Amino acid sequence: MRFLPVGPRTLLVELADLDETLALFDALGADPVEGVAEIIPAARTLMIRVAPGFAADEALAAAILSRQPAPGTLREAGPVETVEIPMAYDGADLADVAAHMDLTVAEVIAAHQAATWTVAFCGFAPGFAYMTGDDPRFDLPRRPAPRTRIPAGSVALASRFCGIYPQDTPGGWQLIGTTKVPMWDLSRDPPALLRPGVRARFVEGVAQVHPSAAIPLPQGQPALTVLQTAFPIVFQDEGRPGQGGQGVSASGALDIGAMRRANRAVGNPSGAPVLEITLGPVRLRAEQPVTLGLTGAAQATVGGLTMPQAFALDAGDEVLIPPPDAGMRSYLALRGGFDVAPVLGSAATDTLAFVGPDPLTSGAQLYAANRPATAIAAPEEQSALPKPGDVVELPVTLGPRADWFTPDMIRHFLSQDWLVTPQSSRVGIRLEGSPVTREDARELPSEGTETGAIQIPHSGQPVLFLADHPLTGGYPVIATLLPSALDLAGQIPPGARIRFAAAAPFHDIKVQP
Repeated sequence: MRFLPVGPRTLLVELADLDETLALFDALGADPVEGVAEIIPAARTLMIRVAPGFAADEALAAAILSRQPAPGTLREAGPVETVEIPMAYDGADLADVAAHMDLTVAEVIAAHQAATWTVAFCGFAPGFAYMTGDDPRFDLPRRPAPRTRIPAGSVALASRFCGIYPQDTPGGWQLIGTTKVPMWDLSRDPPALLRPGVRARFVEGVAQVHPSAAIPLPQGQPALTVLQTAFPIVFQDEGRPGQGGQGVSASGALDIGAMRRANRAVGNPSGAPVLEITLGPVRLRAEQPVTLGLTGAAQATVGGLTMPQAFALDAGDEVLIPPPDAGMRSYLALRGGFDVAPVLGSAATDTLAFVGPDPLTSGAQLYAANRPATAIAAPEEQSALPKPGDVVELPVTLGPRADWFTPDMIRHFLSQDWLVTPQSSRVGIRLEGSPVTREDARELPSEGTETGAIQIPHSGQPVLFLADHPLTGGYPVIATLLPSALDLAGQIPPGARIRFAAAAPFHDIKVQP
């Protein structure tokens, strides 16, 4: 067992194989370690986050090690939920799978239906379950080149796993069929049909699918209308942590501090939903008297006059939020809050997983919740934000996979200024520079990724994961941004450059004997 650093409140536990990983996951569930807030299981790792006030350090590692089951310990068989999934065996790769297994297509279908498939962990997308089977013949390679689009409902195989794609997405698994059973349905509780520990049994047939319940729409007169926006506007709050078991990352505002300042400026609770505005311009019209607060990158103007952080509008007034001179994102709060339906306890829009309210474009109408509000706070100072051409230094923890790179390549990664490209988004900042390379082309089994992880794909061009990043990833993470720097990272515009700074060299977290 290895303990690998991710950050001050997160570490990665690496084990020998999936069986050991799931055995430790069960043991930590039966005998929890104080302070552990969330565990993200994957193929050979557990990513463990602790609550505020606790540290991901040697003491945590020792407590986890003390829960390790004895070698050869079998998972206890408790009550098991079994789901029957009707499907059609019409996948484009079914014949290739049969050839690889040295079976006929009919024999592959029979073996797939006879196998016991158990959900080991979830990731990649909400509702995507990695199911392990008891038939070793299903240890199949991925396709040589991934498809750019796999339809929702596709049943696929790869690396001893079976999975069902919950939405249209790229992917490289072998497609053997399709099902109409929705893997992710927000009208269900919980929304994910397949969760860790659930068993699935596949049968040939067509599912009877019932329509999902509609999310209630706001009623009454709108408070604001979006007249113009250069980029989609999204609702954000503090996110939805703790949903990793369903394959859902936390999401939330990229600049949490600015979001909270916007709410305090109009007397809202600091975590109330706000609008996250990327660059600009944005024009809004008030449909009734409102009080707004704007923080972050831009300043609002009304009738050509620059507004303070908090300002009032009468019905018919228009407000312009121009592109900022510095920074990337602005946060607009409405006194009394926006009337927006939460999804899994949060109004955050996850742009990768399509969880939360739909993004807003021109013509969208926004409604007031009219919740109780307190006194408007005094204007708060905002730190200077980066501009295109600036070099921004961001502190990192080396790891958890820094040892996949040579010391020279680590120095190369830390010594250069990485250009922020226009392809960046809420999912991650795509960087450009002299590539970070590896001496081998090993594949990393899927493992949990933290917000702020800096992943190195085959191209050698780093990707700095932001709030809407995938829950698990298969490329090595060379370093992870310190949580204190995430707000600043969310404000770095294309054309700026990033230099990463590590306070200490990479090393495992050692447990004292």
